Amino acid sequence: MTCGNCQRDLADYSNFCYFCGARQHAAPDGPPRASKRLMRSVTDCKIAGVCGGIAEYLELDSTLVRLIWILLVLMPVPVVPAFIGYFVAWLIMPKAPYPIPAAPPQSSAPHSAQPA
Repeated sequence: MTCGNCQRDLADYSNFCYFCGARQHAAPDGPPRASKRLMRSVTDCKIAGVCGGIAEYLELDSTLVRLIWILLVLMPVPVVPAFIGYFVAWLIMPKAPYPIPAAPPQSSAPHSAQPA
């Protein structure tokens, strides 16, 4: 790969030029990956969607994540850290966008009038 600014040779995976510091815009080798972000769930939430978002991120059942959190809260030592951790996650984790409702299927056949 060649730097578009100073025309020097760079490694193919470089994001910046070693010599001039210019940002490199290299085309990815393979198909684009869908990035997975940790976000609060808007569809699976009981209080703030933190457990639902963690469950979606880890691809687990949200009930299992909630049960693990309740078990951590009920243990004698981490009661305060578990609550603080939940509220910090509530503040820091961005809320996921609302899902776009699916459009109803459109039939291509014309509607025929039924004789009365």
